[in-house]
Amino acid sequence: MRGLIRNCRGTTTVEFALCAPILFLFTFTSFEYSRVNSLRQTAENAVYEGCRRGIVPGATVEDVQASTQLVLDSVFTQNPTITVTPSVITEDTSEVTVDVTIPLDANSWVAPNFFRGRQVTSSLTLARERGLNSSVD
Repeated sequence: MRGLIRNCRGTTTVEFALCAPILFLFTFTSFEYSRVNSLRQTAENAVYEGCRRGIVPGATVEDVQASTQLVLDSVFTQNPTITVTPSVITEDTSEVTVDVTIPLDANSWVAPNFFRGRQVTSSLTLARERGLNSSVD
């Protein structure tokens, strides 16, 4: 009976040695794809919030960038690129566009080489709101 138990222990060790790398591969891959999905959703929310900030009367490009960056910071995004078009928002500006690019190799949790050179991009354009030229005294 003891010989049978020793053989089972050896078999268990070999099975674990064969199955563990596959299990770890699937686990870490799911972490990476979850992170990419989170970054994609965050980029979409960031451009939306940035555009919403930019379409109100009196908004500046700095306001748009700060609003966009605030959303990106919520998931600890590293090295994002935020582009606001036009570069100066005036009363005559008809629409505001916000573009966000997030490099995946700088934002990977487990294996940055898996997404080397890839990036998440999102863009949104909204028409500006026109303020009324009246005041309340």
